[in-house]
Amino acid sequence: MTAISTAPAPRFAVPRVAFGSVASRSVGTPQRATRLRLTVRGRRVLAFLAALPAIAALAFALLAGGSALAAGDAPATGSSFATVTVQSGDSLWGIAEELAPAADPRDVVDALVRLNALADGRLAVGQTLAIPAEYATP
Repeated sequence: MTAISTAPAPRFAVPRVAFGSVASRSVGTPQRATRLRLTVRGRRVLAFLAALPAIAALAFALLAGGSALAAGDAPATGSSFATVTVQSGDSLWGIAEELAPAADPRDVVDALVRLNALADGRLAVGQTLAIPAEYATP
């Protein structure tokens, strides 16, 4: 029979070195990746930086696009539109046929609606309509 020893296993001496020194790392031991932790403030800063291009594009569109649109819609000073006053029984289609008999009435009606900002296309008796320049007779 073999005798079983109850003595503790021998310990190997490990040299003590300063934390973080090159000698404390083993050659075969992989380094554990450091986990990045963001605070609430850090998340807010990161979200702001991610949204910054969209904010800049929106600001540019509001500042540059609005003034160009307003400048393009304003008529030149001294110019006036030819107008038509709506009579009882008039319709956009009938006015379009009178203004430009050779043109397609759908195109003329569309131009009248856009120029006069008619949302629903309804006319009121006595209403004054501006005539597009391409259909006005001199």
